[in-house]
Amino acid sequence: MKIGVFLLIEPFASVEVQLERAKQMGFECADITDTNAGGSMLGSAGFSPTISLDENPFEVKRLFEKHGMVPSTVCAHAMLLEPSNPGLYGTAEIMKAIRFAAAIGIQDVITTETDPRSQWAENLTYDQRIFTIAEKLYTPVRMAADFGVRILLEPHGPVTDTINGIRDVMDMLGNPASLGVNLDTGNSWLGGADPVEMAKVFKDKIHHIHWKDLGEEWVEKRGSIYGCGFSKIALGDGVIDIAGVCAVLKDAGIRASTLEIVGSEEILKKSVGYLRSQGL
Repeated sequence: MKIGVFLLIEPFASVEVQLERAKQMGFECADITDTNAGGSMLGSAGFSPTISLDENPFEVKRLFEKHGMVPSTVCAHAMLLEPSNPGLYGTAEIMKAIRFAAAIGIQDVITTETDPRSQWAENLTYDQRIFTIAEKLYTPVRMAADFGVRILLEPHGPVTDTINGIRDVMDMLGNPASLGVNLDTGNSWLGGADPVEMAKVFKDKIHHIHWKDLGEEWVEKRGSIYGCGFSKIALGDGVIDIAGVCAVLKDAGIRASTLEIVGSEEILKKSVGYLRSQGL
C-alpha cells in the first residue's frame, strides 16, 4: 500500500510548495486535498493549496509529475444534509470532480455529508437524512460508473460516522460498485464508531484510508462532534486502535492511503514507520 500525505504541510502555501515539501519527505503520492468550484483568490495568490475543478486537469497532473508525485484521490467533501443550494458544495461539484478525476486516471473521489449546519438539517429524522444524502448522490454515482470512477463515502458526519448509516445510504442507492468507503480512522472513532469494526464490515468496499490517531484529550468529545480535520500526533501514539485497523485491511488490496496529520516531518515519518511495522 502506498502511503501519501495531505497537501497541507506548509501553512498558507500553494499546491506546488506542498508538493515540493511532500517529495522532500519521501512521499510519492498525495490527495488533491482541496478543490473549489471556480477561481480562488487565495489560490491564485499562492496562499492556499486549492485546485479549481474548472482547471484543465492535465495541467494539474503535469504539476504533480514535475515533482515526482501522483495524485491518489480527489477530495470533494460536500454538505449533503443541507437543502440544495448552488452556494454550497454539493452534487454539481461532485460531478465536476468525477470528470476531473477520470480525465487524468484518478479512480477515487471522496465525499461526505458533513455535520448539519442549518436548523433544517438539524431537524431531519434519520430516514430523511438517509434520503437526502442518497438523493444528492444518485446521479453522481451513476455518472461515476460511466466514467470508471468510484465515489467513496468518508466518515465525517452523523450518518457516515456510523456503520448503519453508510450501509443504509448504500442500500438506498442499490449498492453499486461505483460507491465505496474511504475509512477515516480518526473521524469514525470520534463520531462514536469502532474503526476496526467498520473496517471489518466494509472491508470489500474500502478503497482508500485517511489515517489519523487522536490523544486522550479527545475521549470526552467522542460521540459529540463529527470530524476533527487533522491529527497532531503520530500514528500509534494515541487512543485509537490503528493496529487493529491495519490487521483487518492489510490484505484488502488497497492501493493507496493518506496521512491526515499536520506537524513536523518527524511525526509524519514516524507515522509511515508505524504503518510499515504493521505490515502495510
